[in-house]
Amino acid sequence: MGNDTGMSWQQRNTRNVRRLGMWTAAWLVSLASVFFGHKYLWDGNQALTAGVIAINVVLGGFMIWANKQHLQGLDELQRQMQLEAMGLSLGVGMVLGFAYSALDATGVIPFRAEISHLAVIMSLSYLIGLAIGVRKYQ
Repeated sequence: MGNDTGMSWQQRNTRNVRRLGMWTAAWLVSLASVFFGHKYLWDGNQALTAGVIAINVVLGGFMIWANKQHLQGLDELQRQMQLEAMGLSLGVGMVLGFAYSALDATGVIPFRAEISHLAVIMSLSYLIGLAIGVRKYQ
């Protein structure tokens, strides 16, 4: 989105982190808008809700792009730590996600398995993976 010429690594990294933060915030606000808007603002209008979901998907695409830019701007060690944390998050998400879904589908748990629960577990496992990586490569 800009010319990297003449920028130091720190400047590029700062720009990439800010860009990722901006797109992540926009995506989160649009996701909240889907749920709160549907219920409180536009009285369940499905067409409007579908439109806001489409906007959410587009903003999510920009967030993914910004994350890719951020990762490409990291040095080899930082990329390795990110890769290991993302791998842990993916594995935990797959294993626990399917187990959680099975618990719900078979009636073992007395509540519905919600995707938000999985998002929290994956986020926490990612953060734990990063902490392990930082400690491992100190």
